[in-house]
Amino acid sequence: MTIALAALPELTWTGEAGAAAVDDTGTLVLTSAGGADWTNDALGGAQQHAATALGFTAPPAIALSARVAVDSPRSTFDAGALAIWGDRDHWAKLCLEFSPHGQAMIVSVVTDGFSDDCNSTVVTVDAVHLRVIRTGPGWAFHWSLDGVRWEFVRLFRLGWDGPVTVGFLAQAPMGDSCTARFDRIAFDTVVPADLRDGS
Repeated sequence: MTIALAALPELTWTGEAGAAAVDDTGTLVLTSAGGADWTNDALGGAQQHAATALGFTAPPAIALSARVAVDSPRSTFDAGALAIWGDRDHWAKLCLEFSPHGQAMIVSVVTDGFSDDCNSTVVTVDAVHLRVIRTGPGWAFHWSLDGVRWEFVRLFRLGWDGPVTVGFLAQAPMGDSCTARFDRIAFDTVVPADLRDGS
């Protein structure tokens, strides 16, 4: 199964096909099944890769952004995310995630064997812009309230030399389902010269 979105290469699933639709406004709507997640537990628990991302093969330089919203009611750790996937041990995601304290947060996870899970910022709005950048051997995550001024989240590498898929993810580790909506999607192969100056 493939999905077409204006200004993006053809999208395919990283795993089994999930539930996706494009509504009449051009918004990408992903619905996660209950119990679906990506995590390689740093404490040694079982890996979880039941979620599936909808994406395309990343070129050597890329900036992909989208405004992300998650439908209510929400459950712990549910999220809409931008995600990159090499294989089960090499992947990362930037999430608008619901915390155990009942707060929406910017959360990033980078996995090189085990997952490095980092909570960044609590947000009080219904939707935020997320952005993933690839530049040379490195990747960067940013978030924004308006899609103009970007807040730096993290810069990292993955120990993976193969192709990487970049795209969109919904997850519902603790709940019955999670629906995430992605609009104002932008894709460019020109990336900011400075990853930390808000551009």
